[in-house]
Amino acid sequence: MRLAPQRRLVATSVAGALLLGAMVAGVSLGAVGLAPSGVASSVLHRVGLPYGDPLGAVDSGILFDLRLPRVVLAALVGGMLALAGASYQGVFRNPLADPYLLGAAAGAGVGATMVIAYAPTGIGSLSLPVLPVAAFVGALTGVSLSYALGSVAARHGGGSATLLLAGVAVTAFLTAIQTVVQQANTDSLRQVYSWILGQLGVGHWSEVRLVLPYMAASATVLLFAGRALDVLAVGDDEATTLGVHPRRVRFVVLLAASLGTASAVAVSGLIGFVGLVIPHIVRRLAGSSYRTVLPVSPHGAPTVCHADPARGDPPGRTWRTTHHPCPPSPDQPTPSS
Repeated sequence: MRLAPQRRLVATSVAGALLLGAMVAGVSLGAVGLAPSGVASSVLHRVGLPYGDPLGAVDSGILFDLRLPRVVLAALVGGMLALAGASYQGVFRNPLADPYLLGAAAGAGVGATMVIAYAPTGIGSLSLPVLPVAAFVGALTGVSLSYALGSVAARHGGGSATLLLAGVAVTAFLTAIQTVVQQANTDSLRQVYSWILGQLGVGHWSEVRLVLPYMAASATVLLFAGRALDVLAVGDDEATTLGVHPRRVRFVVLLAASLGTASAVAVSGLIGFVGLVIPHIVRRLAGSSYRTVLPVSPHGAPTVCHADPARGDPPGRTWRTTHHPCPPSPDQPTPSS
């Protein structure tokens, strides 16, 4: 009697229900309370399935323009970091591995710091989201440097341990560069640290559209890597005899996980511990096989949905959403007047 598939299905269903509940709570709670039934009706009406009584115009503006993009972005970021963390732990056979191990966080920090410190004042008015793109490119650059350095050093032996040490070295180097830039531009320290601490309080649909293709491609590859990671766990020599190419598996999984991590960091800043802790929780509750850990780990996104610091809605955005379709001009009354 095979209980593993049944256990996997139950774990995925329960985790999916928790994620859905967290998202409903995320869009319902705030400075203006929204009834969950009204939220569900409004979403169904929006997708062409009229059912029940939708929210009014003002509440719909709060739901679709303010809260829903933020919660969807939080779910995508949390799920991607958890999936990438589980993949990294499988590749390195190290329970302390996380998505930032190969320099993605440090590279993204350098890219974001460079833009904040040196970008022209009017660059924010461009249609291209410069800060997320710079963080994305920086994260991929950091991982590429780590992989290149680790591959060169691995020719003399060491395997995945050499790659891990290369990631530590590149992270230290990029962090030093970021520190030098910060010290040379102390007037921008507040903006830099605001990004580094991570934030999802001002999420927009444009950011969701920006990262969704990369996250979807990354998740698709990683979800099919469960069996290969299970085989890789017994050792490189044994995996080779079972028909798995360890070096190829590591390259593909690290490439996909790093792409997903870079896209998550680009729009959220540095959110820690999700990629490290969630896979361990999943293993404790659903089993240690990566064919279970990988599909269930993305459902750990409720930790990010509930940890979102913007629980009370940014006051300026709430006022503009509920009272002014466009930002009020200087001669218009402000909320305090």
